[in-house]
Amino acid sequence: MTNRRSTLVACGAVAVALMLATTAHGWIDAHRMNNLTFSGPVALPGVALVAGTYIFERADMDTRLVRVFSHDRSRVFYTGFTQAVRRPAGMRADRSVTLGEAPAGAPPRITASYPVGGSTGHQFIYSE
Repeated sequence: MTNRRSTLVACGAVAVALMLATTAHGWIDAHRMNNLTFSGPVALPGVALVAGTYIFERADMDTRLVRVFSHDRSRVFYTGFTQAVRRPAGMRADRSVTLGEAPAGAPPRITASYPVGGSTGHQFIYSE
């Protein structure tokens, strides 16, 4: 009787752990990655991106390392540390980037990217 009860408790604990892990994994992925499409060229520190679709991905939940991939993940265009930044007041939740000024003839700089619906994002660090 005791062995059966212990087995049932252990199975229940495993089932709960699996449900929590699945839920947490889905939440983490939703706030780690954005697929962004640009209709014109844009810039990140050290790289210009042509019009197209890119994957912006936070490397993990414990760091501010961001990677930018081609739409099929075959090429990495950018890897760098960012600073945490709050979404500007009044910015629509479905808007994912803010753009800044650039020198004449250069594409606009992506100053920050935000997960869809997220309250904080990643501010890119440009050296002047």
